[in-house]
Amino acid sequence: MSYKNGKDILPEKLLNELQKYIQGELIYIPKHKERARWGAKNGTRSTLRIRNEEIYRAFENGCSIRSLMKMHNLSEDSIRKIIVKIRRELVLNAQ
Repeated sequence: MSYKNGKDILPEKLLNELQKYIQGELIYIPKHKERARWGAKNGTRSTLRIRNEEIYRAFENGCSIRSLMKMHNLSEDSIRKIIVKIRRELVLNAQ
């Protein structure tokens, strides 16, 4: 984040209006766009989605939770949560 002088970038009328509220201090003006969801920009979200779907398919094809834990270096609880979540999503999408 870089510092900008208001008198260099803002119209005089807007600068005068802002000076009614704040003078000589720093103010942060957030971006207008909404923030991207976690992992959306760097691909982590889609990578994990693909991994989770693979875990679910392997489980449905008879792979044990214990072997899925070893393959993906995840806890039993994490594997179970992934399976339940994907199953729930599939049921909701089928309706």
